[in-house]
Amino acid sequence: MAHQIHASVSASITELKKNPMRTIAAGEGFPVAILNHNEPAFYCVPAKAYEAMLERLEDLELNAIADGREGQAIHKVKLDEL
Repeated sequence: MAHQIHASVSASITELKKNPMRTIAAGEGFPVAILNHNEPAFYCVPAKAYEAMLERLEDLELNAIADGREGQAIHKVKLDEL
């Protein structure tokens, strides 16, 4: 069965076990697909890329909340009332 790989670099689990840091470095800051029997088992994502993904997800969630509140009545309050 064919599987789509969502990374430009891939490596086997054996390669990852031999030298994990070199395997991650091969992705040059992007995720590396780790293959088991030529099928993607998981993706190794560098810390900076993972943090950027989390920030992007948070932004999308906040935008969805803001979009959901669009058109609601605006209530003016004074800072001292909070």
